[in-house]
Amino acid sequence: MNRALPQEVLDQIELEHQHFAVAPQAFFEAWKRGVHIAGAEWFGDGTREGLQRATTKWDLRPKLLMLNDALGVLSSGQRMFLSAMVSFYNAREAARCSSVAASRVCPTWAASTWNGARSSPT
Repeated sequence: MNRALPQEVLDQIELEHQHFAVAPQAFFEAWKRGVHIAGAEWFGDGTREGLQRATTKWDLRPKLLMLNDALGVLSSGQRMFLSAMVSFYNAREAARCSSVAASRVCPTWAASTWNGARSSPT
């Protein structure tokens, strides 16, 4: 027996396919804007040139050890924004440190291994 799906279901499936086709690039563009706002020194190779050269979100990973070391000199707004950015890269730690944006970057993030381990931020 051959039952066709209703047209509205097919339309919804097509919309979802279109969304997922452009979502990675849209995320990267938004991430890159966030890195620009926060400051290139906190991400990737730490340079503006590196920010301009970046082609994937992995090129702009947070510099966790440097962030952790700088917590004492950052304003509360900087800490909150950078904490939000970092949370996209380590959801497990973000859940464990749910109050991080109110005070500081979770110290266990600095101990996380970012040397090739890529957990999906999207």
